Amino acid sequence: MESFATLLDTLVLTRSRNGKLSLIARYLRESPDPDRGWALAALTDGLDFPAVKAGTIRALMAERVDEVLWALSRDYVGDTAETASLLWPQPEGGVAPPPGMGEVVDTLRRTTRATAPTVLAGLLDRLDSSGRYALLKLATGAMRIGISARLAKVAFAQAFEVAVDDVEEVWHGQDPPYLPLFDWAMGKALLPRTDLLPVFRPFMLAHPLEETLVSLDEYVAEWKWDGIRVQLVHVEGETRLYSRGGDDISSTFPEVAAALTAGGVLDGELLVRGTHQGGEKGGAASFNALQQRLGRKTVSKTMLADYPAFVRLYDILIDGGEDLRALPWDQRRARLELFAKRLDPQRFDLSCVIEAKDMDELAEIRAKARDDAIEGIMLKRRDSPYVAGRRTGLWYKWKRDPLLVDCVLMYAQRGSGKRSSFYSDFTFGCWDGDPDAGAELLPVGKAYFGFTDDELKWLDHHVRQHTTARFGPVRETDKSLVFEVAFDSIHASKRHKSGVAMRFPRISRIRRDKPAHEADRLDTLKALISDPV
Repeated sequence: MESFATLLDTLVLTRSRNGKLSLIARYLRESPDPDRGWALAALTDGLDFPAVKAGTIRALMAERVDEVLWALSRDYVGDTAETASLLWPQPEGGVAPPPGMGEVVDTLRRTTRATAPTVLAGLLDRLDSSGRYALLKLATGAMRIGISARLAKVAFAQAFEVAVDDVEEVWHGQDPPYLPLFDWAMGKALLPRTDLLPVFRPFMLAHPLEETLVSLDEYVAEWKWDGIRVQLVHVEGETRLYSRGGDDISSTFPEVAAALTAGGVLDGELLVRGTHQGGEKGGAASFNALQQRLGRKTVSKTMLADYPAFVRLYDILIDGGEDLRALPWDQRRARLELFAKRLDPQRFDLSCVIEAKDMDELAEIRAKARDDAIEGIMLKRRDSPYVAGRRTGLWYKWKRDPLLVDCVLMYAQRGSGKRSSFYSDFTFGCWDGDPDAGAELLPVGKAYFGFTDDELKWLDHHVRQHTTARFGPVRETDKSLVFEVAFDSIHASKRHKSGVAMRFPRISRIRRDKPAHEADRLDTLKALISDPV
């Protein structure tokens, strides 16, 4: 546990990507099994200890530390685990040596809600402040140290000089602490097989188009649909539906998983049925409609009927037992069209190819794409194989231009990780009528990116100087600062007092020059709504 704690400390203080890769790779080479496997799982969000929650930590601290001291310290530090690790009192008398990663994981896995406080306290007594911080982050699943799953896999590949594509291919067929994976990487065993298991394969991703020039003689254009990217796998009579991150969401969309009975691996966009602009039924509804289904552990008959899910297919990776990923896009597309004929049309359809003679005509088509569930356009090189990750020159995403609206800052909350000392999560609103006539300001969205580091410092200072009320970790500010907010679409929402919900809001500009009463009205946002959900 001590070496893992040292790794976390150094990762937090290391800014460069190559530096982080080097630190993780060295840890994986030098640490024994199963500790390094558990550490790798922790870094890639592969561990879950449901018995330990943030409330467990707060309850432990309430028994050991003055409540005022705890509240002031937590507010200053901005992170529960870090505050607890620093304030935890040293035990009297001797204690057992520091636990290893294997012991910690085994202990936490056996822990129940009833035993969690005692077990966690016993482990904390055996560690120094760095070890306590690592333990609490591990136990609550809240690493947030700037390490993506992809970066950890690249570090694994560098540590043992193996291909990261091979690591990606077999990763989701392995369980922590990944002993077969380490054995293969060290030359002690063959690469684990995945062809007989319904496992996730890494997605092929796209670069933003930006200023890149492409020709429609070499690239094909498809719509980029605004749902969630999914992969369907059917092997040996078993079907799995995976999200972009490799999470199994089959139980959330059982009707989709049950509909695939042909062997293969498909790439597509998960959507729900709705109504096209103009009244035609049966098309793709907005992402707001899909959200009614996301994250549900159980799905009622009413939910299945009101928000029927389907997949709009983009690509095919495997057809039966034949791996098609090395084939060019146009050949895979032909195979996909044949495969799709065997599928239930209520649950599957094809993402259509956009006909345009050149990029100028395509730009005109893109500019009009505000309706339904369209997020933009994909450009795919006709001879591109299906390869994991983002490869330059193969696929591009050309998102529609964002919508812009002027909003007023209402509330702020501290961030996490490197931002735990700054107010960086901002809630903003629009006027429900004329502010000069006493109209109310209603929240319409929340954003935590879009500004520079210097702007973040300025915003943090502004929040502290203009606080009018506090609600736990949230500060209310006076209604004086205007943000220009960019967002992709706006939808009706019964969950919000304003009646609207933004899709992908981000702060485009800080409008220090604009008076708050000149910010946009709620009617302006409602006029942009294209769906009634």
